[in-house]
Amino acid sequence: MRLTAAICASFLAIAPAIAQKSRPHHRIAKVIATPLSTHDCGHNVTLHLSAPDPTQGSLLLLELRSAAQRVTEIKATWDNREIPFWQEPQPDEKSTNVWRGLLGVDLELKPDDYPLTLTAKTESADEIPCSAAIDVKEGKFATESLKVAPNFVQPNPEQLARAEAERQRLRAIFATITPDRLWDGSFHYPLAGVTTGGNFGKRRILNGQAGSPHGGVDFPAPAGTPVYAAQRGRVVLAEPLYFSGNTVVLDHGLGLYTFYGHFESITVQAGDLVDTGALLGRVGATGRVTGPHLHWGATVNRARTDPLQLISLFRTNPQ
Repeated sequence: MRLTAAICASFLAIAPAIAQKSRPHHRIAKVIATPLSTHDCGHNVTLHLSAPDPTQGSLLLLELRSAAQRVTEIKATWDNREIPFWQEPQPDEKSTNVWRGLLGVDLELKPDDYPLTLTAKTESADEIPCSAAIDVKEGKFATESLKVAPNFVQPNPEQLARAEAERQRLRAIFATITPDRLWDGSFHYPLAGVTTGGNFGKRRILNGQAGSPHGGVDFPAPAGTPVYAAQRGRVVLAEPLYFSGNTVVLDHGLGLYTFYGHFESITVQAGDLVDTGALLGRVGATGRVTGPHLHWGATVNRARTDPLQLISLFRTNPQ
């Protein structure tokens, strides 16, 4: 099945459960993207950005390094949103203190310069300010025309009310920032043996009418194909939705969520803590689709981003 034959909703635009126990973590997440932009904050503190000029839908990794003083807290803001940071393990007191954060550029954010403002608080109670200008470029997204069931383009009042209620519920979920980082190490593709996907950001014409941009990546696969958790997280939604069909949403902490849509069946329930590679369900063709496939999305601090960049930004080395 060709990628252009699979379509699903942009999730922000509009069996027994498996309870997974958390396992001890013995891995170090290593950034493989070479920092393309470095800012000297003074006081032997530097701020690195994985991309100085991202495009719409991009995901940036921020890294603050302090060679002299130990940083105990970071407060950062970008596009009127707080950017949570986490501290990387420090092998010894003499090693560089490293903090990281994920910055999501929404799929429809207007191209422009956006200031990143940051304050690092040290163990001596000093506050070190730092800033960077992030120039967001326009994304290059294709347009495609597709034919879907009429009720998914022009829902009746009851269907429209359901879809709107679900949209508001998802917005509330994605606006919630869990203070703990639940993920550990690298992210993985949600289908075994599949390393390519497409359609992210595509502008779509549905039955002759302009639709919302596609907020995730499509992986065409036969119905019944197992779908696995891309990383450790807590299930915050596992149920049928109008546009995305049988849907699972994982909260990975610090404002990062992954979204899995159009399942044939779901094997987890809300509240489950699942490990990387846990079975979430099986590929199906529920909701607004033209054939069986998995819709995989990622939202970071409410911004719709390309989930494939979660994989490309990190690698895991055994400790």
